[in-house]
Amino acid sequence: MDNYPQGIFCWSELCTHNWKEGKAFYTSLFDWGTDDQPIGDDLFYTMLQKENDDIAAMYEMPKEQIQEGILSSWLTYIAVDDVDECALKAKQFGAEIIAGPHNVMNAGRMLMLTDPGGATVALWQGREHKGCKRLSELSTPYWHELATRNSKISNEFYCALLGWKSEIKPMDGMDYTLFMVDGKPVAGMLEMNNEWPEEVPPHWMIYFLVDNCDSTANKAQELGAQLCVPSTTVPEVGRFAVLCDPQGAVFSVIQTKD
Repeated sequence: MDNYPQGIFCWSELCTHNWKEGKAFYTSLFDWGTDDQPIGDDLFYTMLQKENDDIAAMYEMPKEQIQEGILSSWLTYIAVDDVDECALKAKQFGAEIIAGPHNVMNAGRMLMLTDPGGATVALWQGREHKGCKRLSELSTPYWHELATRNSKISNEFYCALLGWKSEIKPMDGMDYTLFMVDGKPVAGMLEMNNEWPEEVPPHWMIYFLVDNCDSTANKAQELGAQLCVPSTTVPEVGRFAVLCDPQGAVFSVIQTKD
């Protein structure tokens, strides 16, 4: 991938309590390479790579945030044509701006926000760095899914902000929303029902594509991860598992049906 049209997830970034241990976990799990870029005294912004191509990144959370009890987490970025215009629209549509819009050197311009449903996401207007260099390949970000407690509000927000179209698809006894760009699904959304613990906030879940869900989940546990949702088959989709890495960040792996 050399460029991303508006509305496509283009980048993923891990903010972790322990950069060294987090780096060891993910490189062992997915066989990623790394490129450590200094950003301070003994601090690095690490490009996670597949065959020398950047596919995601990670960095260590500031100690102040760790002391405040902020959890390690993956942040997903959506490509937009004009991040400043999106910032104005996002506030108009009920979002809370966390950071930006601001330049990230010459790489691009970003905005981080909390949507009206309470989930955090980032927007990216790429310049020298457009985003993930590989799309729909093994060991790369493959799918993004919004878990929200108010699907109506979340649906309206993202469709208005990004021009997404939505389509309801019945799945496993629930209505699953597909977000579409040019007629192709780019993300999903599900409603958090009473079975979800109250302490779990609305969030965007990242899925990494793997060739075998069960073996990857087992390997992750051997490396110290916790299994949140055991390997589960979704008809016509594939098999997935939800994991919590040793530093506390939650992510999913998916083995597609094809």
